[in-house]
Amino acid sequence: MTAAVAAFRFDLCTLPPAAEALRAEVRAFLRDTLGDAPPVRRARSWSGVDREFSRKMGARGWIGMTWPRRYGGHERSALERYVVLEEMLAAGAPVGAHWVADRQSGPLLLRFGTEAQRERFLPGIARGDLGFAIGMSEPDSGSDLASIRTRAERVTGGYRVNGTKGWTSNAHRADYMIALFRTRVVPEKKHEGLSQFLVDPRSPGITIRPIIDLAGSHHFNEVVFEDVFVPEDMRVGEEGAGWKQVGAELAFERSGPERYLSCVALLGELIREASKDPGERMAVTLGRLVAHLATLRQMSLAVAGMLERGENPNLEAALVKDLGTNFEQEIPEVVHALLGCEPTAEGSDLQQVLAYLVQKAPSFSLRGGTREILRGIIARGLGLR
Repeated sequence: MTAAVAAFRFDLCTLPPAAEALRAEVRAFLRDTLGDAPPVRRARSWSGVDREFSRKMGARGWIGMTWPRRYGGHERSALERYVVLEEMLAAGAPVGAHWVADRQSGPLLLRFGTEAQRERFLPGIARGDLGFAIGMSEPDSGSDLASIRTRAERVTGGYRVNGTKGWTSNAHRADYMIALFRTRVVPEKKHEGLSQFLVDPRSPGITIRPIIDLAGSHHFNEVVFEDVFVPEDMRVGEEGAGWKQVGAELAFERSGPERYLSCVALLGELIREASKDPGERMAVTLGRLVAHLATLRQMSLAVAGMLERGENPNLEAALVKDLGTNFEQEIPEVVHALLGCEPTAEGSDLQQVLAYLVQKAPSFSLRGGTREILRGIIARGLGLR
């Protein structure tokens, strides 16, 4: 008997009429709300933060779209949600204030949180009032989450936390963080003894230090915990079940349109420039980029279809993220090689967008898991290791 061979499952997925009908409504909202925002501001994509914009989206019912109504959600489909995300990213809307909460913190609480946690946090997220950060990476562990050392030791009524989290996006703006701590040391079994917690970043003993990126922006942070008390009722899921939960949470992070649209503003500027003097080399290059974009979109849509059917997309999501990051990081290099223009913050719209993304793109392969982590997941999923 021949052993079954694991394989990717990317079933072609088409958007239902309800989802396509929603697209026109979202585009009209974006035209009215964003107006003539300059391309370089739109290039910030899901890094752009505007609380009032998030509240407007919440009022439209476009945050927590698939969640049950009793928690402030709207019980719409994963494919309708996909259309909203796609349009927001294509327009460069400032969705950063609610992005993490909508994409992964809320779904994590729905799946593993207590009823009290769902009732307390989910309605505020759906309104666009609550922003979340993720506390996973640490200075000495990189993307190897199993090696984290920040400890949460049991004390009366909860836990006392000591340690440091690194590369924590928007921790200085977040209302809450969902962090992974080690609650038990299990020698030789480093994936065990990990637990997740809801943490108020304003708690006594927490220090948030900015990490300024190459573009001069502040969204990364180092978060230091010194004898921080976290109440027992802020633990998410069972004690020691953190590794399994984190894996499920990261699947929400790896397959959406944000994994191939981070440089779409630059692609738009390139097409605008190409229209002035289109030549064969330009046409071939643009054709290849658009073909890659269309393929990644179809793969990402297939994952959205899996989520809609309640299937586990971990393997396929890792591949979308890995290929999508390669595509996004390639675009600034292609534009520079094709046009020979210099990236500068004082030049044309094209030059300004190029300058921003040349500095930003190297970080794309860090967020949501490095290439090494993703390819390890893919290899295990295919039974190759």
